[in-house]
Amino acid sequence: MTTFTELGVPVGLTQALAALGITTPFPIQAATLPDSLAGKDVLGRGRTGSGKTYAFALPVLARLAASDKPRRPGRPRALILAPTRELATQIDAALAPLAATLGLRTLVVFGGVGANPQIKGLAAGVDVLVACPGRLDDHLRNGHASLDAVEVTVLDEADHMADLGFLPVVRRLLEQTPRDGQRLLFSATLDNGVDILVKRFMRRPVTHAVDSAAEAPVEMTHHVLHVRGDDRFGVLVDLLAAPGRTVVFTRTKRRAKVLTKQLVAAGVPAVELHGNLAQNARNRNLSAFSDGSAETLVATDIAARGIHVDDVALVIHADPPVEHKAYLHRSGRTARAGAQGTVVTLMTDDQQAEVRDLTRKAGVRPTTSRTRPGDPLLAQLAPGERRFVAPPSVPAQPAPSGRPGGRSRGRGAGRNAAPGGQSSSMRSSSTQSPSARSSSAQATVGGANESGRPGRSRGRGRGAGHGGEPAATTTARPAAGQARGRRNSGQPRGGSAPASSGGAAGFSASSRVGGRRHGGR
Repeated sequence: MTTFTELGVPVGLTQALAALGITTPFPIQAATLPDSLAGKDVLGRGRTGSGKTYAFALPVLARLAASDKPRRPGRPRALILAPTRELATQIDAALAPLAATLGLRTLVVFGGVGANPQIKGLAAGVDVLVACPGRLDDHLRNGHASLDAVEVTVLDEADHMADLGFLPVVRRLLEQTPRDGQRLLFSATLDNGVDILVKRFMRRPVTHAVDSAAEAPVEMTHHVLHVRGDDRFGVLVDLLAAPGRTVVFTRTKRRAKVLTKQLVAAGVPAVELHGNLAQNARNRNLSAFSDGSAETLVATDIAARGIHVDDVALVIHADPPVEHKAYLHRSGRTARAGAQGTVVTLMTDDQQAEVRDLTRKAGVRPTTSRTRPGDPLLAQLAPGERRFVAPPSVPAQPAPSGRPGGRSRGRGAGRNAAPGGQSSSMRSSSTQSPSARSSSAQATVGGANESGRPGRSRGRGRGAGHGGEPAATTTARPAAGQARGRRNSGQPRGGSAPASSGGAAGFSASSRVGGRRHGGR
């Protein structure tokens, strides 16, 4: 079996990888590292979850460590461009522990947070700059940085940058890097203008394609659940009440927000992730999902690319995506790094043609079943005892003494409750809550608007013996992951039934085929 050392990775880096439990390269890493470590331009194509982060991180760090060029203020020596804040943060989390062992400094730059900490970090000098195109362009225009000292440039998820309309600014950034610098481009596909970047900025690139972007991993099983419109929410709650992490995808930001509230009201601790959240709220919600405070993440396609959290066993397309590529990228949040995973698409009568066309183009042959809440099939797809947590409620407080008729300060649903605070009525109606923090996870739904630089995550790899990409935050297996006997009912215990929350009606009413396609991130 090939090792990182045999591929040419320096001893210092292989030792740092081994300390993280990573000893065996993934195919994309084994294919690209000999060429990228040799200084060649490399075009790597591989689907999400294939291990691309270390495929470009290792040659970047190896090159900088071997170079005798000093670190200078405002002039990074390596540049890694990523399309989203979450992916940029995750890349930095992978790089930082390895860079530290080599005495190299990293910095992550993206919008949605205050610019001053980033400006100070650039001024202090940085070896590897991980950035989203828009905010980096702002810093360059304002004279806070220059790209004339960049020795190696990486474009990660290049096709997604094209999908988001970043190609003009990406071209502008690449034009400011030295023409003789090394360039590495990683992408799941080479359409949507990515080929233009390859032809214009790469010199005789060596191409490596380890798998097809149009194929789903063999470790992933696909199911389509044909449901009645008024059963959709009940089926969803039945699946989500089982132990284990699940990512639920919706088409729009509003749907993600509304569905998250409905799930919390139904007794399923959930957090949301979409483009309307401030960065601090995104970080908090991802942390709650990673540490098990909330085992359900309701997201738009902003989470479909690059986001990695350990042990996501189930992905649910609550809204089938518009394009087959989005289906594959969404589904790629599970079955990562060789793990097993299940993908479920909820389909109503009027979505049959759409879903049939979607799965055909995605190259998958799902098992299609008619189902209702409580169907034993749901226990097979998401095994384990169904657990429900009573939603937090804060009773109205009496008016202060001497102020008759004073306004009550109580608020329903506890939306603005202090983190971790629980009322006396906050209790689990079956078993104990997966974590005492589940109420505080719910309290972050909607997110605060304060800005500031998030603390740097130090995610580890997925475990010993493989080159999987690290988690965005340190994960812990929640106690809820223990499988138990199952209750064949779609109704939450303790009177927190989905129908009583208005979830079924609200979920169905806003889920019609042909709904708004844009605004989903």
